[in-house]
Amino acid sequence: MLKVGLTGGIGAGKSEVSRLLVEHGAVLVDADRIAREVVEPGTPGLAAVVEAFGTEVLAPDGSLDRPGLGSIVFADPGKLAVLNSIVHPLVGARSRALESAAAPDAVVVHDVPLLAENSLAGLYDLVIVVDAAPETQLDRLVRLRGMTEADARARMAAQATREQRLAIADVVIDNDVPLEQLRRRVGEVWADLVRRAHAREE
Repeated sequence: MLKVGLTGGIGAGKSEVSRLLVEHGAVLVDADRIAREVVEPGTPGLAAVVEAFGTEVLAPDGSLDRPGLGSIVFADPGKLAVLNSIVHPLVGARSRALESAAAPDAVVVHDVPLLAENSLAGLYDLVIVVDAAPETQLDRLVRLRGMTEADARARMAAQATREQRLAIADVVIDNDVPLEQLRRRVGEVWADLVRRAHAREE
């Protein structure tokens, strides 16, 4: 099994790269999706978040008001640290369970937005960084996700710098390119990952 950490700044297009890797046959462990699952209604995770932040972070239907919570924690590093201390251990446990269920020769791609921030590179056999210029990230967040420019800049500022991410990269996928070019690059990277996975099995 080859354990790959996939990361990139918000708006860099990491989700598109992970989708393409899955098309090629990767087993995806999506930290963001798991982070949503571990705070669904009725979970110990949601109970812990409410205990820390109060019932105002709940939507009328009892689910987590993610945008509301986001606006609280992204404006306050201390509160963000509290949220992370609740969610990260739960995500880690679930990720390990999914990984252990994969086939011995699988390429398991862990989609981890905060890989650089949390110094997690050492957990993986190699790290892929999806890279885009900050102007590209900002444009995508405002144009495609409907964020205000101030919100987008705050989210970007809360993450590692581009330089910090590139410093931990074994493989860089440039996503300042047309989709067809991105597909080709991901295909090349996939072929390399499969070679590495097979070499580990021999």
